[in-house]
Amino acid sequence: MPNEITIYTDGASSGNPGPGGYGTVLISGKHRLEKSAGYSLTTNNRMELMAVIAGLESLKIKKSKVVIYTDSRYVADSVEKGWVFQWESKAFKKKKNADLWIRFLKIYRQHDVRIVWIKGHANNTENEVCDRLAVEASKGALLEDAGYRPEEENEKLL
Repeated sequence: MPNEITIYTDGASSGNPGPGGYGTVLISGKHRLEKSAGYSLTTNNRMELMAVIAGLESLKIKKSKVVIYTDSRYVADSVEKGWVFQWESKAFKKKKNADLWIRFLKIYRQHDVRIVWIKGHANNTENEVCDRLAVEASKGALLEDAGYRPEEENEKLL
């Protein structure tokens, strides 16, 4: 059985919505993988969730034991407090980021995952690496976040 896999994640956006990116660091034994990507128009919460998804989708062995460290209360609380499973039971009706939560649940269920919230910008070395990766990605070559729907943001202004 492989070692436990540790994943650190962070997301960033310049403006909310605005250009954004995610950073992910995977560590297992002597192995280390850093991943990041940037998007032209997205939100911070989407990037926080994308960082987790990207980490989990990088795993090659099903049923891996994984601990994810995130500074996102949105991600940590949604999973650890069971909110996302309630949203799923209601087909994510009127929930933001349904596309990413559906994608998350598909990969989440393929592994033994525990999510741990950590305080951001508190000198956690790997979290700082993820933050740097996310910010740099948000300023580089940017992809389209096809699932982001700016009109949902406008609805709350009406």
